[in-house]
Amino acid sequence: MASLQASSFLFSCSCSTRINAANISVPKLPGIRISVPRNALHVVEELNFRDGFTSTIPIEKNTATNTRNIDQEPATTRATVKLYAILEAVADRVEVHKNIGEQRDNWNKLLLDSINMIILTAATMAGVSAGAPLLALKLSSTLLFSAATGMLLIMNKIQPSQLAEEQRNATRLFKQLYRQIQTTLALRDPTELDVKDAMEKTLALDKAYPLPLLGSMIEKFPEKFEPAVWWPKSNETQGRKQPKKVTTQGKNGWSEDLEEEMREVIEVIKKKDSEDYTRLGNLALKVNKILAISGPLLTGIAAAGSAFVGHGSWAAIVAVTAGAVASTVSTCEHGGQVGMVVEMYRNCAGFFTLLEETIESTIQEGDLEKREGEMFEMNVALKLGRSLSQLRDLARKSSSSHVDGTSIDEFASKLF
Repeated sequence: MASLQASSFLFSCSCSTRINAANISVPKLPGIRISVPRNALHVVEELNFRDGFTSTIPIEKNTATNTRNIDQEPATTRATVKLYAILEAVADRVEVHKNIGEQRDNWNKLLLDSINMIILTAATMAGVSAGAPLLALKLSSTLLFSAATGMLLIMNKIQPSQLAEEQRNATRLFKQLYRQIQTTLALRDPTELDVKDAMEKTLALDKAYPLPLLGSMIEKFPEKFEPAVWWPKSNETQGRKQPKKVTTQGKNGWSEDLEEEMREVIEVIKKKDSEDYTRLGNLALKVNKILAISGPLLTGIAAAGSAFVGHGSWAAIVAVTAGAVASTVSTCEHGGQVGMVVEMYRNCAGFFTLLEETIESTIQEGDLEKREGEMFEMNVALKLGRSLSQLRDLARKSSSSHVDGTSIDEFASKLF
């Protein structure tokens, strides 16, 4: 019994000692962040891979590389996203201009057929009423001629055939811009300059080929024929350095001979192609003006003549003759699509103006490395429908004509 008490006493003393030792206050150490070694991170990644969860724990394999990617990737990603947004807008515009072009082409056909039927019906009524003067026929003929006059005035004002050609050109140019953006996205990572360039081209096309008829419609009968302009006007040439004189061929294929060749091509385009299309455009514009005035004038005369049917044979003759001539004029103007021809000449003249500006801006480029010599020469040859050898022959002919004091008898383009 005594031994048990002694044992119990020793056990209690031991527990008391342990408890007192545990109650001793120890100063708290500050919180220390322990960075896991990279080897341990690799181990975690390997464990994740073995478990089948390859993306459970994000791993930073290289802090310096990751920091650099964080600085660079967001800018590239933003430019790519912006360019894709512009690409979607351009694709939408392609569909819109295509649909509206088909609609306005239908306008031309339906209005032409309707107006011609109205004019011929009114002329027939006027001729019949001359033999048997009936108030109903005379009144109907006058109303139909008057309606045809009003419809012709509206139709000649908006020129549906020219409106349809505008939309066809807009569709083609927006498709061209769409392919250019796709090429940029496929070849390299786009930059903010690519985004700005695509945005400016899109807005320039919107301005050149507006969709509304009221307010922003292109003037169909301007005082002077002007080429179409669908590209943004840049002010780069104002701040550009003076071009350097090229003495040897550069790495990109640009040389002094190529520069002289491009200058000769510009001269031929200005003197032959641009001048010829401007002349033809002015001629087509004058013809269209004459036809646009003649049609409503003739139907107006026919309406006045039909109102006096029964007061002499001359009234019926005037009404029938003027109606027949008005129908012929309307068919020549809108069936022959003279407005479309005017727009075609505007587009062709604009094409050559753009080509001239492109060549001049390339020649004036101060940084020789930015002049894409061989590629640029090939692009110019393709736009003119020529091979490289034919383009060089054209430049030689133009140069020899300057020496001989004669004019070249060949156009630069073989396409238009």
